[in-house]
Amino acid sequence: MTWEQIYNLLGIKDFIYYISSSQIQDALFPVRLIFVCFAFFFLAMVVYFMINSSWLQYKFLEDVTEFFSWEAYGQRSVSKRLKSIKSRIDTGIETEIKLAIIEADDFVQESLDERGIDEEAFEKAVEKAGRGLLPNMEEILQAHETRNSIVYDPDFKIDADRARKIISVFESAIVNLSA
Repeated sequence: MTWEQIYNLLGIKDFIYYISSSQIQDALFPVRLIFVCFAFFFLAMVVYFMINSSWLQYKFLEDVTEFFSWEAYGQRSVSKRLKSIKSRIDTGIETEIKLAIIEADDFVQESLDERGIDEEAFEKAVEKAGRGLLPNMEEILQAHETRNSIVYDPDFKIDADRARKIISVFESAIVNLSA
């Protein structure tokens, strides 16, 4: 069977001739006109909402920022905050070193919250994140224990080298969570 025979058998050819006849086209003109008006109305609404929303501005700002900074959008604020935490250690003052560790721990907690991992206990949040997000879970939990020692034991002593190692553990966690 050829395609023409199949069209004749199914009546497709007759249906196409009927639909394309001038009588049907004249009868459907008002319906087509209404649909064209709806299309223009919805197109105008899309343009209106795109202009009045901040979504395009946000996307444009995000793209331009990523292009000129050569890093992911929002990564600059993460880098800036990590730099300020590290600068506390460089002072060599023990209270500043302790404060840097506490801030880094809080930053990890905030990063977990931003990822949607809301747990009351830090340990449970880290476990919930899993090895996929935090491959160095044990080190993070040990660093958190050090943070707890700083907070709950006023006589706790820590040196700058150990603090730098702890901060590097927290930094790797933050980078993994913000990626």
